[in-house]
Amino acid sequence: MVEELRQWWRSHRNPKFLFPSPGRGWADRTFSLSQSMSHSTAPMSVSSVQMAYRLARAASAVNTASTTHSLRHSYATHLLEEGVSLRQISQYLGHESLDTTVIYTHLTAISEAKTQAALAKLYQPLKA
Repeated sequence: MVEELRQWWRSHRNPKFLFPSPGRGWADRTFSLSQSMSHSTAPMSVSSVQMAYRLARAASAVNTASTTHSLRHSYATHLLEEGVSLRQISQYLGHESLDTTVIYTHLTAISEAKTQAALAKLYQPLKA
């Protein structure tokens, strides 16, 4: 997948965004899509990301009930399971309040197992 993302970036070479916005009405302009994207100063719009995901989902075996929000939630959950702090996840997701991240993330089986292991270690009798 990394190579595919590199190829995608090579198609437009935007210095800031991997998925830049081509801007409104790019097809009516004298620039190609790649040229418009290379000069873009904004990321792809939310609606464009959602449409791209719907098209990719339709062309694959991905669960038809999944959404871009479920991808976002999975991303946060995997970060949490890997031990990334809630504060860092909150920043990655663009939440203004850590409370939003705490509500958004859920206790996973992996984090539950780690918690139980840590508690068991705390309650072990002291060895003399």
